[in-house]
Amino acid sequence: MMKFTYRSMLIIAALLMSTIIQAQVKNIVLVHGAFADGSGWKKVYTILTQRGYNVSIVGNPNTGPEDDVAATNRVLDRQQGSVILVGHSYGGAIISVAGNSPKVAGLVYVAAFAPDKGEALGQMLSGYPPDPKSGILPPVNGFVWYDIQKYHSGFCADIPKKEAAFMAASQVPVAASAFTYVFGEAAWKSKPSWHIIATEDHSLPTNLQRFMAKRANGRTTELKGSHVIFISRAKEVADVIEAAAKAATL
Repeated sequence: MMKFTYRSMLIIAALLMSTIIQAQVKNIVLVHGAFADGSGWKKVYTILTQRGYNVSIVGNPNTGPEDDVAATNRVLDRQQGSVILVGHSYGGAIISVAGNSPKVAGLVYVAAFAPDKGEALGQMLSGYPPDPKSGILPPVNGFVWYDIQKYHSGFCADIPKKEAAFMAASQVPVAASAFTYVFGEAAWKSKPSWHIIATEDHSLPTNLQRFMAKRANGRTTELKGSHVIFISRAKEVADVIEAAAKAATL
């Protein structure tokens, strides 16, 4: 009888372990921000896919939060199973809305906005002095661009100049309405969140990043780097995303 009981316990333990493994998140969806495009995620994509994750990248049109949330939701709809949703910069505001999807198990903010319900990005930025290195230009025909002359120093000082020049030339401008749009219910209030703070960011104030992470009660990692730490510190960013995938289950 004891032998049967011991064997039964081993079987039950194996089944429980199998259930836990199956529950672990294997789908990662990456959302780019303003003044960039999805190609910036290539290093993170490569690392995570080599580790066995299914990684999808949203190509946001940056034509306004509603359009960008819709684009993100279309990618979420294609996922089989639960998802870790990752946003950079303005993309953080998008995942704060799209993250309310029942498929999303956790959120990762990479040098990103994490607005609360009733907040607008312009309003959030107004509480912090503008960085003289920032190259965010005034709107033209309803869209905001990043000054090509300041792109390397203000946006991505820790990557090679040639790479920065390509990013500047391929940047996707953001609708000016993105800064005045009032966001709805924030997913970080009901889902676990991880926040990667860029300590040498000249485009999104580091102290604003810290404030949003603390408010969300998120797990925070600070990395020395520019606004594009997902490129310059790709391994460390991928490590945080993987930690989120291992910790968050649905």
